[in-house]
Amino acid sequence: MENFSLILAIVVVTALAFDFTNGFHDTANAMATTISTGALKPKVAVAMSATLNLVGAFLSVEVANTISKGLVDESGIRPEVIFAALVGAILWNLVTWLVGLPSSSSHALMGGLIGATIASAGTGAVHGDVLVTKVLLPAIAAPIVAGLAAMLATRFSYALSRNAEGKAADKGFRVGQIASAGLVSLAHGTNDAQKTMGIITLALIAGGSIAPDSDPPTWVILSAGLAIAMGTYIGGWRIIRTMGKGLTDLRPQQGFAAQTSAAAVILASSHIGFSLSTTHAVSGSVMGAGLGRKGGVVRWSTATRMFVAWGLTLPAAALVGALAESVTDLGDWGTALVAVFLVASSAAIWLLSRRQVVDASNVNEIDEPAGVITTAIAAVTPPPPSVALSEGLTATILSPPVNPAPVVKSDPATPPAAAV
Repeated sequence: MENFSLILAIVVVTALAFDFTNGFHDTANAMATTISTGALKPKVAVAMSATLNLVGAFLSVEVANTISKGLVDESGIRPEVIFAALVGAILWNLVTWLVGLPSSSSHALMGGLIGATIASAGTGAVHGDVLVTKVLLPAIAAPIVAGLAAMLATRFSYALSRNAEGKAADKGFRVGQIASAGLVSLAHGTNDAQKTMGIITLALIAGGSIAPDSDPPTWVILSAGLAIAMGTYIGGWRIIRTMGKGLTDLRPQQGFAAQTSAAAVILASSHIGFSLSTTHAVSGSVMGAGLGRKGGVVRWSTATRMFVAWGLTLPAAALVGALAESVTDLGDWGTALVAVFLVASSAAIWLLSRRQVVDASNVNEIDEPAGVITTAIAAVTPPPPSVALSEGLTATILSPPVNPAPVVKSDPATPPAAAV
C-alpha cells in the first residue's frame, strides 16, 4: 500500500506539471493577438490571462468527465499507465514550445493516454466512438468553424468602422479586444484545466481513492486551476510570437474578430463536453481574420509547419506514452527510470531554449520572410481604403522632395545657337 500511495502521488505531481506546461504552452491562445496589436503590454496580458484561467477552472467539469469516464476503460487502468501518458504529453508540449509551434496540449494528453492504455490493456480499452465524436471530429471542425466565423467577423468589423476616424476606431477595437481576450482566457481555463482534472480523477479512480464515475474532488479542481494559471503567467513567449506575428499581421479589428470567434467556439464546446483544442480554435480564427481583411494574407509556410505538428501530436505522444508504459511495467525501477528520463529531457530542452531567448522584450519581433504565395497575393489584393490612405500619407511625408528638371522655353523669334 505504501508503494501504491507513492506512485499515486507521483502521478498527481506529474499531472500538475503537465498542467503547468499546458498553461505556458497555450498562453498564446488567449493573448498573442492582444500583445501583437499593442492592446496590452505583454506582462499585463499574461497576468490577466492567468487570473481568468484560474476562475474558468471552476465553471464546469463536463470536459473532465469526458476524459475520466469516457475515453478509456477506467477499470483496466493502473496509475503507472497514467504516469506514462503524462510523460508523452509533457515531452511533446516542451518540444513544440522549443520550436515555437502552437500544437494542442489536449491532444498530446489524449495521445499519451491512448498509447499507454493500448500498451497496457490493448486496443479494446480505448473507446473508439468517444475518440471519434468528442476528440477527432472537433479537432477538424474547430479551426474551420472558428476561421470562417473570424473571417466574417473581420469583414463586418471593417464595414462597421468604415466611416469612423482611424485612431478612434483602433482604440475602440483594442478595448473590445481586451474584453474578448479575457473571454478566451476564461474559456481556456474552463476547457483545458479540466483535462488535468480528468486525468487526476482517473488516477484516483484507478488507485481506489474515489469511487468510479465520481466527479473531480474540490482539491483537484483548485490545484489544476492554480497550476495552469502559474504556467500561463510564465508566458510561452515563443508560441506567442508565432501566433501573434508569424501567421499573419493583425490590426485591432482583426484581433477583436479572432478572439471573439475563438471564445464562442471554445465555450460552446466546453458546454457540451467536447474536449476541444483551444490551439486549433484560436489558430483557425487568427488565419480567418488574416484572410478577412483586404490585403491581409496568411504566411502559409508557418501554417503548414503548424498543420504538420497538429497531425503528429496524437501519434507522437501515443508512441512515447506506449514506450514509457512498457518500461514502467518492469516494476518500481522502471518507473524511476522513466521519471529520470522525463526530468533529464525537460532540462535538456530548457537549456536548448536558452541559446535564443524569446521573452516579453522581443516577443513582437519576427524575421520570417512572407513567402512566395503570400507576396503574390499581397501584390494583387488592394488594401482597404483607410490603410491605403494612411500608407500613402506616410510615403508622402517620408519621401524626399524631387526637384523637377528645369523647363527652358525657347523664343520662336530667336534662332537656335549654332553648334560648337
